[in-house]
Amino acid sequence: MTAIPETPHRPDPTIGLGAVRDAIEGACTRAGRDPRSVTLVAASKTVPADVLERAAAAGLTVFGENRVQEAKTKWPALRERIPGLELHLIGPLQTNKAREAVALFDVIQSVDRPGLCEALARQCDRQGRRPRLFVQVNTGAEPQKAGVLPELADDFLTACRQTYGLDVAGLMCVPPADADPAPHFTLLAGIAARNGLPGLSMGMSTDFAEAIAHGATHVRVGSAIFGARARVQRDVI
Repeated sequence: MTAIPETPHRPDPTIGLGAVRDAIEGACTRAGRDPRSVTLVAASKTVPADVLERAAAAGLTVFGENRVQEAKTKWPALRERIPGLELHLIGPLQTNKAREAVALFDVIQSVDRPGLCEALARQCDRQGRRPRLFVQVNTGAEPQKAGVLPELADDFLTACRQTYGLDVAGLMCVPPADADPAPHFTLLAGIAARNGLPGLSMGMSTDFAEAIAHGATHVRVGSAIFGARARVQRDVI
């Protein structure tokens, strides 16, 4: 039996941050865009609080977490020490976590079903908070993945606005891992354009330059900044 070694995060996130910033600027230049039109969301799932603090000291101000519970353990204390940070939820949101999500996050990027819309609308009214909302579109129609199917997106956006009174700021997608992401980015941009939505959250560590070429306003970059996430150690034969 052999244990799979862990691959820890980089203790110094500035190692990757400079390269990512340069790549964003280069992609914007090639696309004829202002680099300031692209928000870098540092995907910080499993990244320890001390590393996040160093990232903030290096100038990162926007972070994305996948899980409400993990975010609750890290971010309240960090935000007390470091004012001006913006926190996005970029992973699936359970309806029963809507109250905590509205209280904690500035942006929720994973709106994808009527029940969640209802819960978010109720919590926004109760708490007097209005996080910016992105609808997640399952551009690859993958059964294991969250998100509204592309052919249902227009009607869902109408319901978000008219039935639930939600102010949707944009769309988000995660293309299939083994697919060319370009058609998925084009599809998402088309849905956003015909629904008058300015925000496009698309592109991760391996494809954010391509996403910028297709109009991304937010790119979610984790491993290119922080290094590979630690793998769970387990025995294999």
